[in-house]
Amino acid sequence: MSPTIKIGIIGGSGLDDSQIIESRSEKVVNTQFGNPSDVLIEGKIAGVDCVLLARHGRNHSIMPSNVNYRANIWALKELGCTHLVVSTATGSLQESIAPGDIVIPNGFIDRTTKRAQTFYDGSGSLVGVCHVPMEPAFCSRSREVLIETAKELGIKVHEKGTVVTIEGPRFSSKAESTPLRQWGADLVNMTLVPEVVLAKEAGLCYVAIAMATDYDCWRECGENVNVADVLATFKKNVTKVTQLITSVIPRLAAMDWTDTIEELKNTVNGSIMLPHSN
Repeated sequence: MSPTIKIGIIGGSGLDDSQIIESRSEKVVNTQFGNPSDVLIEGKIAGVDCVLLARHGRNHSIMPSNVNYRANIWALKELGCTHLVVSTATGSLQESIAPGDIVIPNGFIDRTTKRAQTFYDGSGSLVGVCHVPMEPAFCSRSREVLIETAKELGIKVHEKGTVVTIEGPRFSSKAESTPLRQWGADLVNMTLVPEVVLAKEAGLCYVAIAMATDYDCWRECGENVNVADVLATFKKNVTKVTQLITSVIPRLAAMDWTDTIEELKNTVNGSIMLPHSN
């Protein structure tokens, strides 16, 4: 019997509008890892059970380092989500990725320093140490469906990209931005890690829709990244991100995810090292 599909949506800067969900109801969830960023909005999109969570809170009051990523992911898992489709604003590190472009990431580089990246650290009820493999970091099947859906909608999409996650909340200096390009990275943001790592540990099919909002500060010409331009670009292009999310959800729900979910579960279980008894 195929598992019941329920899709969690984590909205980043500029994309946390609960109006995309029908028959909405708010649910307060408290987890063993603390409180999520906000209430969770349950309902349906195209007849599919969904849960929406604003990553920074609906008032955008939580800075990237202070987001309780563990509580967010655990709360969505507790509500029965099998998939996570998330949006994230990013700076482009490549000339070919223009502000307003959509990228479906397939890799990440972690440059954060302050964030809990595992559920298995002794602070909750989970026992052991989890050495979860992070390749592939994102759900390959979900990525394929997203890319195909974007193309059918006529949305310009970059089919892969490596995202560097920095601590923030400040933007990079040019001396920091330039080496990231030399590493072969395509985008820079502040929230993808540890979210993607925790989703893998939770056994969830995780995929991200990254919108390039600026060129960071590596270019010799043009404006350097600033909040006003980031928000203006996101506001101008947010409709296509919303359209992509609402269009891909029924496609994901129509697929058989039995083997994928089982494989994720087995990967997590096989990655846990339990303490030895004397």
